[in-house]
Amino acid sequence: GTKVTIVKDGLRSSEGPIAMPDGSTLFTEPGASLVHKIDKSAAITTFLENTIRANGLALDSKGRLIAATALTIEVLYPKGSEKVLAKMPTRPNDLVVDKKDGIYFTLPSNKPPVVYYIPAGGQAAIVGEVESPHGVQLSPDEKTLYIGNSNGEHLIAFDVQPDGKLTNKRNLGRYEGVKKTATGAESHADGIAVDGEGRVYVGTEPGVQVFSKSGQYLGTIPTSQRPQNLACAGPDKKTLYLTGGSAFFKVQMLAQGYLGRPK
Repeated sequence: GTKVTIVKDGLRSSEGPIAMPDGSTLFTEPGASLVHKIDKSAAITTFLENTIRANGLALDSKGRLIAATALTIEVLYPKGSEKVLAKMPTRPNDLVVDKKDGIYFTLPSNKPPVVYYIPAGGQAAIVGEVESPHGVQLSPDEKTLYIGNSNGEHLIAFDVQPDGKLTNKRNLGRYEGVKKTATGAESHADGIAVDGEGRVYVGTEPGVQVFSKSGQYLGTIPTSQRPQNLACAGPDKKTLYLTGGSAFFKVQMLAQGYLGRPK
């Protein structure tokens, strides 16, 4: 019964929330090419400008802020460290950084739609195909990679190999309340978060659907707008921040986000 509340409305789209080490939270406004910051007192300020329509965000072990922009994966912050890590033919959507500073990211508009991996200091390479890959997330032990398939009925999972490659693609959990069409299922599955117990939170058309790490459906957090991305953040990582449409939302949680990684 905990209410989902609006933190800010009137945005030109909202995306990419991520927890920062100081307890603040960042999120992107792709339509305005901005990154915003919510500090521990809940004040919202502009953190970065001219971000080339940055969407998903991630942090590496050096504290560099990495973004999926209009046609690149690149370092946006801190000032002086800006660098293009990969150029893409179509727009990347979301990304996550592993403990080795390797970067997984999704390319939903590619033909075929694919998942990429950039090993630390290496070149981007395709490691998997998914019908419509959007959100991407690692399990706390980084042995499983989750993908939000926007056109499917299921949360997609891969096993992660030591070199970052992916194997054993499978349907992990089935979404509830998804509309079926002649061409598939309109789950609009997108951003993904994990908590300290390994539960998986997926933004879908009905709201945020929650699964156990084995794929059992646990429930849905209903939202007034379709959540496009989400993150456990705030000073104690017990706030679930949600982006979607023109608004930025939050809901207080009993569960705590995974503390071993910013995202």
